[in-house]
Amino acid sequence: MSFHGKNILIIGASSGIGYAIAKKLENEGAALFTASRTPPENLKNQHIVWDVTQPTNGIFDALPDTLHGIVYAPGTISLKPFQRFSLTDFQSDFQINVLGAVAVLQANLSKLRKANGASIVLFSTVAVQTGMGFHTSIAASKGAIEGLTRSLAAEFASAKIRCNALAPSLTDTPLAAGLLANNEKREASAKRHPLGRIGTPEDIASAAKWLLSDAGSWITGQIIGIDGGIGKLK
Repeated sequence: MSFHGKNILIIGASSGIGYAIAKKLENEGAALFTASRTPPENLKNQHIVWDVTQPTNGIFDALPDTLHGIVYAPGTISLKPFQRFSLTDFQSDFQINVLGAVAVLQANLSKLRKANGASIVLFSTVAVQTGMGFHTSIAASKGAIEGLTRSLAAEFASAKIRCNALAPSLTDTPLAAGLLANNEKREASAKRHPLGRIGTPEDIASAAKWLLSDAGSWITGQIIGIDGGIGKLK
């Protein structure tokens, strides 16, 4: 599954799932381009400093004319009772999870078209298809990502640009640190999953690499659960 000669842009590669994806692709020979507020460490890449809440303002113009893949990995975990969410909370989650992705894709669509077979990987959550209390804000914004994924897949199919989304359950990343703050919380979270453990960034990265590779070239418009079985099994 070689990525030699392929240019991949990863938004949010400084830690967690985005970083795990970047490392896997680096090992496969991809030319990596990353964008986030903080540059990733120990990674061969060309980095662009960008906050996903800000306009792109041409910052991606310096990238190569052709991109073979884009991964949009930023996310949020805001969990609390519905009545405690403010409208600003919903807007913030939507900006980070959805509008940031829209901005990146619009800024780089011409580069994806030139690949004659590009792949977009977005991120949803198990909480969209499986109702979970206290998840209203994140489920609302990630639900929009699922709609965006299918719509883009349909619109871009003629250009041979594939678009898919991964829908993880709880994964051991810095973003989830508060939910996994001690052994008791970790054990309780693991027991909720039929496979008896929480996810790792590498679990998610392996699926993302597959979708970005030629091995996934007949897959588009899919929302793929990487969730230890919690989304479908009892």
